[in-house]
Amino acid sequence: MSDKNLLWAPWRGVYVTGKKPEGCVFCKQPEAGNDAAHYIVHRGESIFVMMNLYPYNNGHLMLIPYRHISDIIEMTDSETTEMAALLRRSIEVLRRVMSPEGFNIGYNMGAAAGAGIAAHLHQHIVPRWNGDTNFMPVVAEVKVISEHMDTTYAKLKAGFEK
Repeated sequence: MSDKNLLWAPWRGVYVTGKKPEGCVFCKQPEAGNDAAHYIVHRGESIFVMMNLYPYNNGHLMLIPYRHISDIIEMTDSETTEMAALLRRSIEVLRRVMSPEGFNIGYNMGAAAGAGIAAHLHQHIVPRWNGDTNFMPVVAEVKVISEHMDTTYAKLKAGFEK
């Protein structure tokens, strides 16, 4: 196989081949204090907004409570209110800086529902563009992300600061 037939996603290699951290990654990321290294684009009072390290599409965000909870029923009224407000704000930012044509928004609660990290509740916001579902996932079992994570982070971080 020649190099022109390869897809390169260097940010995935560290996770795929590296040792998995102990404990909850969603609890550890905001505590680490380095938002850029962990792609945290906004910190609220009880909810933070973070880019998904393994995105379904460019700009894939997650809204995550600081509290370690696994079910939406466990959210307080103030967490629920802030989650809804940050969902609206995240959509506004994504529209302003990335111009998507639609969104997928949702929770995967529990491993049976497809949650990769079932122990810590999080909401996904996936920006969508007409034609973004191309032949690559079907033919090659590969998802193509057209912009480097650091470039997307810079755009979204600036968008939340306005």
